[in-house]
Amino acid sequence: MAYKITSACVSCGACADACPAGAISQGDDQYMIDAAACLDCGSCCDTCPNGAIVPED
Repeated sequence: MAYKITSACVSCGACADACPAGAISQGDDQYMIDAAACLDCGSCCDTCPNGAIVPED
């Protein structure tokens, strides 16, 4: 189950720092997750202070 970053992202960078796979990078408006590199570990979701990261359906 991959994760996605919603529009609640404020680009704080906490998720990128927490990702052991380096699958999160700064996009134009907010951070983005590379689904192919994502390990589905949930570290980013647990770290996000805004709850902006959710499981992708």
